[in-house]
Amino acid sequence: MNQQTLSMRLERVAAHVPLGARLADIGSDHAYLPVALMRRGLITAAVAGEVARTPFHAAQRTVNDNDLHGQISVRLADGLAAIKPDDAISAITLCGMGGETIRDIFDSGKAHLSGHERLILQPNGGEQALRQWLMDNGYRIVCEEVLHENRFDYEIIVAERGSDPVTYDARELFFGPLHLQARCPAFLHKWQRRLSQRQKTLGQFTRAQQALPEDKILALKQEMQWISELLG
Repeated sequence: MNQQTLSMRLERVAAHVPLGARLADIGSDHAYLPVALMRRGLITAAVAGEVARTPFHAAQRTVNDNDLHGQISVRLADGLAAIKPDDAISAITLCGMGGETIRDIFDSGKAHLSGHERLILQPNGGEQALRQWLMDNGYRIVCEEVLHENRFDYEIIVAERGSDPVTYDARELFFGPLHLQARCPAFLHKWQRRLSQRQKTLGQFTRAQQALPEDKILALKQEMQWISELLG
């Protein structure tokens, strides 16, 4: 494999890493992202963090095969514990895990954050919970993307710590504040698919006469109403 080649999803994540950044890629798997960025000369140093031994060893192999062990440190650690103060990290990437998992990693690893890092996040679902954490912890969302790859919709959320607190309302947390402003085709297509899924889910429960908790039914109907209003 050409180690400078990334999936479309990771290419879009890479595009948001600032030039010359010192990167921490948490949950790095094979370390493809930091290796590609380093080989392209776009970052100056990186940490590839992994909590599980198998991907940790895979990341080590990728880094060693590319003779980048002097610039990329591969560390076996839980979440942000892979980051040390003298790493002077300026950008953090977390990709390919649920938004709630990313939220929990940040919440338990707050002590390892300086507050000056750009966060580039690619959650697989759970975006609402992640946006809530960012808002609650003083981060402003500066960019949002949706892309469709291999039958899946992926979101990328880029956030930075702001000097002033930011408040997002319920719809902004659900859809994404910048998505609501831009309403790009990929975003609208995603929610057309999601509306169909929710309609199907509600119909299945209705036909099966299966009792759903009232709050879940109300939440589902609220979401469907919001999506219908979004799509016009």
